Amino acid sequence: MIGLTAESAPLRGVSEVADFARRCLRPAAGDRVGVELEFLVFDRTDPTRQVPSARVEGALPRLAGGSRVTFEPGGQLELSGPAGPLAGTLERLSGDVAAVRAALRAEGLALGGVGLDPVRPARRQLRLPRYDAMAEFLGRPYGALMMCSTASIQVNLDLGERPEVRWERAHALGPVLLAAFANSPLSGGRPCGWMSGRQAVWAGLDPTRTAPVPHDADPAAAWARYLLDARLMLVRDGDGGCRPVRDGSTFRDWLAGGGERPPTADDLAYHATTLFPPVRPRGWLEIRYLDAQRPDAWPVCVAVSHALVTDDRAADAAMAAAEECRTAWETAARCGLSDPRLRRAAEACFRAALEAMPRIGAGPGLAGAVAAFADRYVAAGRSPAHDLIDPTPGRPVPAWLNDEGQQ
Repeated sequence: MIGLTAESAPLRGVSEVADFARRCLRPAAGDRVGVELEFLVFDRTDPTRQVPSARVEGALPRLAGGSRVTFEPGGQLELSGPAGPLAGTLERLSGDVAAVRAALRAEGLALGGVGLDPVRPARRQLRLPRYDAMAEFLGRPYGALMMCSTASIQVNLDLGERPEVRWERAHALGPVLLAAFANSPLSGGRPCGWMSGRQAVWAGLDPTRTAPVPHDADPAAAWARYLLDARLMLVRDGDGGCRPVRDGSTFRDWLAGGGERPPTADDLAYHATTLFPPVRPRGWLEIRYLDAQRPDAWPVCVAVSHALVTDDRAADAAMAAAEECRTAWETAARCGLSDPRLRRAAEACFRAALEAMPRIGAGPGLAGAVAAFADRYVAAGRSPAHDLIDPTPGRPVPAWLNDEGQQ
């Protein structure tokens, strides 16, 4: 074992997986929020045309807010803002989004306010070993659609002093928030039968890595089981390559001696990055079930999620209202707020979130945006997806391509 680091030493058993899972859910005082925004990018003159990521990258300005720029396999643009208190996080990231919108507009491009590409077929642009192996493992059509045609908002929250409480809230409120912000009803230029077609794509993938982590009073134990029982997607070799694993074996199988070599702590950490449950722990909570929104509307999504998970008074009211909907993931994705139960729960959740706005540091402008969203969508039993299915007559561009502000 001379020369091996802790990360490269073989794991000794499931106890080390349990230790890793507990580190992912270690208490951490604080109420910071981090945001990762994905956007599909379109050519204004021909939205059906694929836009090379190099063209987007070449148009990007310097971002004063410190957002990190990356690209997803299909060329989706991702802006990841630094974590911090809500108001400052949103201010910095909003400034960066505005700068990107203006720069792309000058080049004839637009940020699409939608969670699933409504008109273009899935086509991969990035050819990295991880993505090659992922594409082979996941297959078509859902793997290609997930990698190349979806866009989401990821809200990252501190675990707080009682991680099990915030973990439970993030899961239980998931269907209501998914329905309230469902925004991907089109594919191939027509309605796809889902308010959140993006979530439908995810549901079509390997459920051992995309289903919610099963409920348990001890979330770290549940996460450890999830890690062990998820199928292996790929194994990295020493030359930087990745080999897809197609025999259905799990990480538990590998740990029990089912591979060419024993897994290491580094293998376990990498395996965790190939798992995509709706809520994922990484030393903080990743809320991963929210569709991308219009470039001016995403702060509402972040503020409401943050309030309902981290503010105790808001969370108590929201959890009581959402109890009957906590497992309604498919209904939320298919129907959005057209479902009466989800609509009632969403109305109560937004009332609770609005009352919490001053407590979480939201200013009048953000609170007003949350109230306007609630009036326009929640009170009417509509999700943003309805704007895309029933466009306003005479609109010069499709609603999902309108990044000029409120529709």
